[in-house]
Amino acid sequence: MRFMIIRRADEETEAGVLPSPELLAAMTKYNEELMNAGAFVDGDGLQPSSKGARVTFSGGKPTVIDGPFAEAKELIAGFTMIDVASKEEAIEWVKGWPAIDGNGEAEIEIRQVFEADDFGEVFTPELREQNERLRAQAADKR
Repeated sequence: MRFMIIRRADEETEAGVLPSPELLAAMTKYNEELMNAGAFVDGDGLQPSSKGARVTFSGGKPTVIDGPFAEAKELIAGFTMIDVASKEEAIEWVKGWPAIDGNGEAEIEIRQVFEADDFGEVFTPELREQNERLRAQAADKR
């Protein structure tokens, strides 16, 4: 089961404050532990919302809104994708998140990623094949 670990933004991440060398070392160690356990899939920090944009749709028409966005706690500062056996295992990994992140006040959300089988018959063999082709193409371009 894949889970996305979502590190919520805070005032510092939204201000563009870069992580300290100590936090970078702690996050690298954490990711290395995930990798050694065979659980790490991917992960990165995100630039502040002031460097981003939102696209909303109304009646199928897009409207672009440039950042920054209000309410930092609703924003994402970074993510880690893991592949583990259960939600409980994902929670255990998150409990080991580096305590110095956010000066000990970080908020982490865990969300399970949909897998092809979750969609049942709606995800036809043709759609599955097309999806697998796209994933392979994307992996080749990395």
